[in-house]
Amino acid sequence: MRHGDKIKNLSRTKSHRDALLSNLACHLITHKKIVTTVAKAKALRVYVEPLITKSKTNTTHQRRVVFSYLKDKTAISELFSTVAEKIAGRPGGYTRIIKLGTRPGDNAEQALIELVDFNEIYGKGKGEDKTAVKKTRRAGRVKKTAPAKAAETETTEPTVEEKE
Repeated sequence: MRHGDKIKNLSRTKSHRDALLSNLACHLITHKKIVTTVAKAKALRVYVEPLITKSKTNTTHQRRVVFSYLKDKTAISELFSTVAEKIAGRPGGYTRIIKLGTRPGDNAEQALIELVDFNEIYGKGKGEDKTAVKKTRRAGRVKKTAPAKAAETETTEPTVEEKE
C-alpha cells in the first residue's frame, strides 16, 4: 500500500533530492528554461511554483523563506525582480513542460521546462496582436474610412450608373 506517499522520490534520499531540486530551480530562474527528464521536470514544477508565488510579495520574510529553499542570491534577486514583474497578473501556472522525445544515450524521456511568460514565440500572438487585427467571416463588410478618403474614392471611380 502507498498511503500518504505523494512525493516523487526520484530514487534519491531527501537531502540529495532537495539539493537536486534547488539546483534545477536556480537554473530555471536564471536561464528561464532548462532541458531535463520528464520525471525531474514534473517534480521541479511542484517545487518551484510555490516559490514563484511567494516572490509576488517582495518582503524580507518572503525573501528569507525562498532563500531557505534556493540558497542562491543571484537566483533570488532575479526571481524577485525580473520574474515577479512578468508574472504579477498571472494567478498560477507559471511553468510549461514540453516533451522532447528520448535521449540517445539511455533512452530517457526528455522534457523542456520553461517559465511561461518568458517565451517569445507563444507570447507574441496573445495580447496586442489579436486586438490590432480582428478577423471576421463577414464577406460583404466594408471598412470604415476617413471622410477625405471616402470623397476621393467616389470622385475617381465611376459607379455603375455613370457607365450606363
